[in-house]
Amino acid sequence: MIKKRIEDLNELEFKVTQERGTEAPFDNEFDQHFEKGIYVDKLSGKPLFMSSDKYDAGCGWPSFSKPIESGVVSEHFDYSHGMHRIEVRSKDSHLGHVFTDGPKDKGGLRYCINSASLLFVPYDEMEANGYGDYMSLFV
Repeated sequence: MIKKRIEDLNELEFKVTQERGTEAPFDNEFDQHFEKGIYVDKLSGKPLFMSSDKYDAGCGWPSFSKPIESGVVSEHFDYSHGMHRIEVRSKDSHLGHVFTDGPKDKGGLRYCINSASLLFVPYDEMEANGYGDYMSLFV
């Protein structure tokens, strides 16, 4: 599995994952990234999202219609910044938020996730990095 240690996070990665921050829209690594593979939690290496569930929502952050498996993310009420939102977290990190304005034909959810909380594993490198069990999900 690929992952980073918390002490190896850069300032933005730490702010996003540990302090519930947000990166700039349209100026992040995975907003317009559509290569085949999986997105994993930067700290634990746990698979979170598949590229086949990623779409361009036009919001400036990577958007997914669903997590790779049930239970890999948790949802929490977030009343910060004068808004009512649902925060999405992995075991170790703040990831982003989930909204109900996603594609209706895929369940209607939009998981709006900070690139700074993710690592991407290309399909061709999944087996070598310990994610071979997830390759069948692409068939």
